[in-house]
Amino acid sequence: MAPARPWHGVKVESAIAGPHNNLTLIRLALALAVVVSHAFSVTTGELSDEPLFASTGFTLGEHAVNGFFAISGFLVTMSFDRRGWRDYAMARALRIAPGLIVAVLAVSLVLGAAMTTLPLGEYFGSPALRRFITSTLTSFKSNTELPGVFSGNPLVLPMGTVWTLKYEVMCYAGVFAVGLLGLLQSRTIALVLVAGLALGSVGLNLLQPNAPKGMETALRLPLIFAFGGALYVWRGRARFSGLIVLALALATGLSAGTCLYKMLLFMSTTYGILWLAFAPMLTRFAVEPKADLSYGTYLYGWPIQQSLHALWPGVSAIALLAPSLAITLMVAAASWYLIEKPALGLKARALGRRTLRTIEPAAP
Repeated sequence: MAPARPWHGVKVESAIAGPHNNLTLIRLALALAVVVSHAFSVTTGELSDEPLFASTGFTLGEHAVNGFFAISGFLVTMSFDRRGWRDYAMARALRIAPGLIVAVLAVSLVLGAAMTTLPLGEYFGSPALRRFITSTLTSFKSNTELPGVFSGNPLVLPMGTVWTLKYEVMCYAGVFAVGLLGLLQSRTIALVLVAGLALGSVGLNLLQPNAPKGMETALRLPLIFAFGGALYVWRGRARFSGLIVLALALATGLSAGTCLYKMLLFMSTTYGILWLAFAPMLTRFAVEPKADLSYGTYLYGWPIQQSLHALWPGVSAIALLAPSLAITLMVAAASWYLIEKPALGLKARALGRRTLRTIEPAAP
């Protein structure tokens, strides 16, 4: 087979039918980027101290979360389309819940107990401990504190990344609802949804350029997720092309300082990440790692960084980065092999299958 030409592109449906993809590698790279980004905010308490923020308006970690949602939108839409509602619901629950539950309990009952300044009896009897476990697991709150834990750090949050799971679950529910209505394969619905969210993003930046971060995020993440899903719905006509990647990047750069910039940045990120994941020229010799460490890296990176900074508060962010990455990857590997992979195996057995061949999206 002749090598794929980067500028000509390939139809999305042909690209995803290929034998290889870069999904696991990209997801791990995105999760590690979140850890790198948080090395600055954990030690200073300010997101704006991260170098990429000044040039793009977003931190490296926020760009990485955008990439997660692009991949998730594409794969989750494909998951419902290929599997149906029962398989879809089980897959989503088993992908997120087991790893999250164990992470919350490990951070609160093990790490928290080791790091708290309170006597252990007082710590385990504290209502704040129960509140942390309940609120983190039920509403994905990342601003809940553990009693006496990280109190000397610039940011006292024990699990500062779980807030994105709220938006992930909301997007999952949206796909579920649209799928039950039989509209998931409607190219018109997909186009209208993306266009509406894109116009909402432009309108927000035009009318309220200094809008609260939460308001912007409530449009940003669903837009990226929806565009990823739309690329799957339009797979028979849409193409993955290096030329389109360059055109979107150029348009984004030229729109800097205008109300179009953020919307184009989100669209460029979505298309670019999926192009990297599936374009034949980039996946021809791809090697798929056996372990998907992205979710564990995303969950445990923050509390590990917080712990290292609490133990060595005078050490710089760069000096603590290497040990935090190493420890995080080891814990993520344990999470994958002991919790996440066995949980996915439960779904296979529940559905009467020996193996699962459909690509599994990892939550950010």
